[in-house]
Amino acid sequence: MARRYWNINLEEMLEAGVHFGHGTRKWNPRMAPYISAKRKGIHITNLTRTARFLSEACDLVFDAASKGKQFLIVGTKNKAADSVARAAIRARCHYVNKKWLGGMLTNWPTTETRLHKFRDLRTEQKTGGLNRLPKRDAAMLKRQLSRLQTYLGGIKYMTRLPDIVIIVDQQEEYTALRECITLGIPTICLIDTNSDPDLADISIPANDDAIASIRLILNKLVVAICEGCSSYIRNP
Repeated sequence: MARRYWNINLEEMLEAGVHFGHGTRKWNPRMAPYISAKRKGIHITNLTRTARFLSEACDLVFDAASKGKQFLIVGTKNKAADSVARAAIRARCHYVNKKWLGGMLTNWPTTETRLHKFRDLRTEQKTGGLNRLPKRDAAMLKRQLSRLQTYLGGIKYMTRLPDIVIIVDQQEEYTALRECITLGIPTICLIDTNSDPDLADISIPANDDAIASIRLILNKLVVAICEGCSSYIRNP
């Protein structure tokens, strides 16, 4: 896998607060190699290591996108949800940003059935079919559609398991990570100082609580995915 230049700037990361970790009492000792200092009771992440692993992740997603691979971005906590949706839409990726439903990947046939139901209900709504039903039935189906939109809206066009999953906050999305590990799906994780860096295929040490930090990391990955997709379109 060739290394490329992704314009990863340490000063930009400092401004986004990427270096701020969790309190020193809430840390995983396995993160020691990625921590450069302690400041006012907070661990400070070594941004040189962050830049290195972010660059590796960008190389990986570029190569995958240039081969037509599919991505899923996962980040369901409030501070990540909007950034995840925007990044995924920009890169034309699938995403989950509300709630991870257990078995979403490991029980794919069930997820597929839900997606078919979701698509059918959307079609019914667009064609006015729901309005022709008795009010009680229509109201029930509209509530069902709203629920499916909330939890499956970001993967409504997903027809198979993703090739790579990008996860924002390993601790928050541990169930999703375990499902990927079980299925052998490569993962890229944004991890803070309370995480285990050995679980994901590529762990990017960074502040997973600051919106600016999350957005910066995702933006770099999105640029790489978009460039890879452009390469795939030119050379299918």
